[in-house]
Amino acid sequence: MHTLSAIEIHEKFVQGEISAVEIATHFLMRIQKIDQQVGAFLEIFEKDILYQASELDAKRVRKEPLGALAGVPIAVKDNINVTGYETTCASKILKGYISPYDATVIRRIKEEDGLIFGKLNMDEFAMGSSCEYSAFKQTKNPWDLSLVPGGSSGGAAVAIASDMVSITLGSDTGGSIRLPASFCGISAFKGTYGRVSRNGLVALGSSLDQIGPLAHSCEDLERMMEVIGVHCEKDSTSISGANFTPVKFEERYKNGFTVGVPWQFLEGLQEDSRAIFDRFIDHLKTLGGKVVEVDLSILNYAIAVYYIIGTAEFSTNLSRYDGIRYGLRSERAATLDDVYDFSREDGFGDEPKRRILLGTFVLSSGYQEAYFKKAQKVRQIIINKFADAFSKCDFVALPVSTGGAFPFGQVKDPLQMYLEDIYTVGANLAGVPAMSLPAGNLPDGRPVGVQLMARQRQDAELMSVGKAFQKLTSYHTARPKIAREGT
Repeated sequence: MHTLSAIEIHEKFVQGEISAVEIATHFLMRIQKIDQQVGAFLEIFEKDILYQASELDAKRVRKEPLGALAGVPIAVKDNINVTGYETTCASKILKGYISPYDATVIRRIKEEDGLIFGKLNMDEFAMGSSCEYSAFKQTKNPWDLSLVPGGSSGGAAVAIASDMVSITLGSDTGGSIRLPASFCGISAFKGTYGRVSRNGLVALGSSLDQIGPLAHSCEDLERMMEVIGVHCEKDSTSISGANFTPVKFEERYKNGFTVGVPWQFLEGLQEDSRAIFDRFIDHLKTLGGKVVEVDLSILNYAIAVYYIIGTAEFSTNLSRYDGIRYGLRSERAATLDDVYDFSREDGFGDEPKRRILLGTFVLSSGYQEAYFKKAQKVRQIIINKFADAFSKCDFVALPVSTGGAFPFGQVKDPLQMYLEDIYTVGANLAGVPAMSLPAGNLPDGRPVGVQLMARQRQDAELMSVGKAFQKLTSYHTARPKIAREGT
């Protein structure tokens, strides 16, 4: 059953070939066996999922209308609120915090009869590119357990790559679903800023964050985007009047399409990864794509801009964790100042502390003009350069990273870790949709993904090209040994 796509599982359930209880039992068994090795889940909703499955079976027996995700096994990153369950963001400071409400995306999944199996591990407060910064456990890459899965949505990528569920939700602030998708050989989609509601997502960088799905195939991603890519009145940044509606590649691009490639920005790409990227471009040509060069050299400054604007927003958003209203309150505290100081000292890990300090610095009165406001101006230039590029092409193609997954502990310099996002942060700064697609493996077996971007609100068009690419190729069907040997 785990070898079936989400859409195939849904269809078999609707047609009565399998029951929701059978689906739930099968995937729970896989999670119990495989997750011992990879550590993707922080919490499994075992009792609730079996109850929900039995209720869904009863709904089918009553011949009531079934939702678009009926029977589909799903799991979500632990910075997305699910009523009655912990939302920890993989941080000690939120250990024990029980969400009082559902995020909009969770409400939509439940309305469409999706089965939510649990919460997934991540870098603490989504700060990281390797999933090494969780306060609770280490998540391992199923292709090679000595390698990182990528971050910050590492658990979401591993759960898919290991076939423990069919679709997961992660959050993407600067590449946090696209990078782990690349490292784990799966597909991921980050929509236009505002396409998916952020209501119920624990805020990191409010002008950058986006919830997005991860799955093996673009068809499954598209199904989830139809469910969650809708306007939300509870999110002031939500796009109104333009819900995600699939388009047919054959009709939309029957006369071909144009792909822009910023060749001058690919100089740091490793040789084997460059060969995979070049092959991807050849596949796009086969689909009718015309390749043109575009100038996105401004992205050389994207990391600097991202970590100025981002850390400013990070420190502002994390200031609410003070040991007073919710979260950890240090037992060492004797005074009010102690509560603030010790709760944060005990509750936050090194990376959140590092980014809070950076953000506080760039927002301080002496440096706000020199750093933060200047970064905002450069961000606008990046937005303008993307607009210029899209005036010459329909899509922009980029690698996801300079290479494949790396061993745990290899990247010790935080600045070097930040550079893992060099090809992904531009999409978040510009607010454009972007997706990661598996495109092959390096000679040593590590999977590598490639990236496509489109202009704002062209989410469905971007997805259609991803689907066409996957009809032409079979990279997305590859599975690591752990997934093949599971129950």
